[in-house]
Amino acid sequence: MDENDDVQNSDNQLDMQARGESRGDRARKAQAAREADRKDKAAAKLRENLMRRKSQSRARRAGDADETQGLPAAGTGGAASTAAKSDESS
Repeated sequence: MDENDDVQNSDNQLDMQARGESRGDRARKAQAAREADRKDKAAAKLRENLMRRKSQSRARRAGDADETQGLPAAGTGGAASTAAKSDESS
């Protein structure tokens, strides 16, 4: 590095300090923004879950069918369990 590079680097550091924002400040702001985003997403998922559970509860009280989303309950006695039993007996 020559003398001009040192002067430019020190000028850049002085500019950042004059603005009141160092590398650590920017990193903390970015981390806070990521954490706030993560909390917002978690809150949205919790609201979604609560709404789904409330609608399931209402449906059960009304005697309506439970319209679940996702995979069916395990152990329903499908073809896979029958095939496994026949393989074991051979």
